[in-house]
Amino acid sequence: MPLIVEMGWGGLVQYPTTITWTDISQYVDVVKRGVTISRGAADELSETQPGTASLLLDNSDGRFTAGNALSPYSPYVRRNAPIRISVAVIPTRSGSSPYPLAMLGDDFDDNRVDTTLWTASGGASETNGRMRLPLVAAGTTARFVSARQWRLQGSKVTAKFCTVPASGGSASGSVTMYVQAVAANTWLRWTYNAIDGKLRAYNDAGSTDATPTVLTYDPIQHAWLRIRESGGTVYFETSSDGWEWSVRRSLATPAWVAADTVQVEFAANRSGGVSDYAEFDLVGAEVRPRFWGLVNEWPVGFEGLSSTVMISATDLFKRLNRRPALRSMVGEEILGLVPMVYYPLSEDSTSTTAGDVGGNGAPSLAITQAGAGGTLALGSADGPPETGEQVPVFTPSTSTAGKWLMADLGPQFEDTTVNYLIFEAWFKTTTTGRAIMGVHSVDLVSQHVLSIAAGGTLQIEWTSDGTALTVEAVTSPATLADGNWHHVVYDQMEGKVYIDGVLTDSALAVPRRFYERVLHVGGYRGTRLWNGSIGHAVVYAKEASIIGPTAATHYDAGMTGYAGEDGDARIERLAWYAGYLSVTVWGSTFDPIASQGPGGSSLVARMREVESTESARLFAERDFYGLAFQSRDLRYNPAPAGEVFTIAYADLETNSVELADDDQKLVNSIEASRPGGATQKVTSASSIEAFGIYDPGAISILKTSDNSVLDAAYWRVSRYADPAPELREVPIEAYTMSTYLDILDADISSYFSVTGMPSQAPASSMRVTVEGYTETIKEKSHLIQFHTSATNNDSVWVLDDPVYSVLDSTTRLAY
Repeated sequence: MPLIVEMGWGGLVQYPTTITWTDISQYVDVVKRGVTISRGAADELSETQPGTASLLLDNSDGRFTAGNALSPYSPYVRRNAPIRISVAVIPTRSGSSPYPLAMLGDDFDDNRVDTTLWTASGGASETNGRMRLPLVAAGTTARFVSARQWRLQGSKVTAKFCTVPASGGSASGSVTMYVQAVAANTWLRWTYNAIDGKLRAYNDAGSTDATPTVLTYDPIQHAWLRIRESGGTVYFETSSDGWEWSVRRSLATPAWVAADTVQVEFAANRSGGVSDYAEFDLVGAEVRPRFWGLVNEWPVGFEGLSSTVMISATDLFKRLNRRPALRSMVGEEILGLVPMVYYPLSEDSTSTTAGDVGGNGAPSLAITQAGAGGTLALGSADGPPETGEQVPVFTPSTSTAGKWLMADLGPQFEDTTVNYLIFEAWFKTTTTGRAIMGVHSVDLVSQHVLSIAAGGTLQIEWTSDGTALTVEAVTSPATLADGNWHHVVYDQMEGKVYIDGVLTDSALAVPRRFYERVLHVGGYRGTRLWNGSIGHAVVYAKEASIIGPTAATHYDAGMTGYAGEDGDARIERLAWYAGYLSVTVWGSTFDPIASQGPGGSSLVARMREVESTESARLFAERDFYGLAFQSRDLRYNPAPAGEVFTIAYADLETNSVELADDDQKLVNSIEASRPGGATQKVTSASSIEAFGIYDPGAISILKTSDNSVLDAAYWRVSRYADPAPELREVPIEAYTMSTYLDILDADISSYFSVTGMPSQAPASSMRVTVEGYTETIKEKSHLIQFHTSATNNDSVWVLDDPVYSVLDSTTRLAY
């Protein structure tokens, strides 16, 4: 059971596919301390917690000392370095020859060639826990060759390609993994060419394959190699982690695969140049990821002249929890499109300037006077309804006497404005003939203005030569000067305008201009001063990407807070605010979610609101940089066929088994409400009569209808008015179990059965759902303490089902 601990030195977690991983497993203490990982929740009513890992590293040579310039990992021994931890299960051979090729397994950790598996020649050896194949200038071929006792049909061979040789000035040099037929020069093979840096997948007959698949070798994506046969097709596959595989070539299974007993060969050679070596490891390993996250710190400890580093790591919830409070959904949506400048105009009434939050260092908009009189009061009016923000009120004396906002963005923005510009703003007025916003070059040769025409419709004004502005009328509602909030997006690249989320004009002929860096909001160059309010003034600069349709949806953000979108869509939206594009959604039952439009809460708090509303599960993936969101229906009516494993009570670490029957989860009265809706109560009279009132307190959930609130309250009470005895802790020494791989597959919301319970138990077999676990991985030991709940808490009624339609037992309605 090799442990794989890898560091992504210098890698950025937000770009996980670009991380080059370095194996540091040999420095991990797996004898005394081991690696401890925690994941999930204590029970189904608790929130999942950030996953953590802790491990002790041998730092005898100072390689894990932050700031040590002599470290081979310098300067990347630093906080928040990516780390991933996996277990590689090496197969054991059973039965009689020919064996399935998947049973060929070797971790090479004893540094001695296993002569029952391999014949090594040409200087090949086991060194530092790996198969080493020297590439020497003399042209000798180094080989590891298996006995001819394997069957590829319906099986596979896997290996980690650890070390790739350099070209070394040689005319030729290659490394190959073969599956060889009985006939000479007939085989399937992966070959790496050290001279051209290509990885090729061959199906050779008589040493030839006219059409191999040729890949430019990628040390990240091609770290693992596999040849697999299944159902009449041979697959050549690669992987970055030994867990997720990509098919690089597939072909009809050659006839010899079914007929022949095959052998496996790893070989390497070069014709000249500088000698070096290739390395493989973990042949036949079945990899199971256990943790993916960030190192918190690198504390160096000393004992005499020895040194260790005890590190802890946290999954991606560490980054999520560090994020500042969210802006309104409008603001987050705008920032997600990476604006050139973004002025929310949400400063309070004591402010005298309005700042840019786009992150590009643009100067503040200054209140500028035209003529005499008029006022501009920041933070004096309610913004779009679902932003919860205050915006300025512009009150000029006349169209040319009053105040507006202006800033010269500076020469650093001139190059940016060579791209196409997209303008976005919210506005509210009852006065026509006024300017919303505009930009121009310093010399006034190039100008663009968004304004309300005398008739109340939108218009775009422009000039490309400094002469009088040309007016381009925009197809729009009869009047936008109606005292209501409106939203506009003008996409210069597409020549389109969106008003209140709807494409209203797609045939504009306004020319693209350059170097427009002086920005005006609420007027233009001292004229047509705005009378009303403006919020969220934005300018995007894009070379090619089309964002107009996306920006148009910001109208829904401001008016409804995206109320009505399903819970999974809301989680994906919130994850996008944090820059996480990967959310794996499990299950299909999700309800419409109410608005989360106003800002002020943390991202994680918003996600937890959705999770709680949906009775769902949210957690970080353990095999990659992403989130998982599980619907409640994923747990409905578990069937025996869906169990990840079964285990006898006698095989547990029984000193830590816990069977509970208490009032920890008991709920028989609950009061629930929703934003803007009724407050409703659900009770269980029989439970109250038997146990007294157990009320967790009033809850508010993000439902969009009172009926949905009632359903959610009923779901809670119906499950916990009289909870049955349950196993809450199930400890397993998994390494010794024949079902080890199956046990490793168990994760949050998986379920399994414990059979052969003692006679004192309420049943001979008890099925449980995994809520979380703590595991300690050591040399030849893998103790997993599963935190579990009773699976029947999630059973729902199914018409005429022999198990799930029993009166007074399984008649709980699905929610």
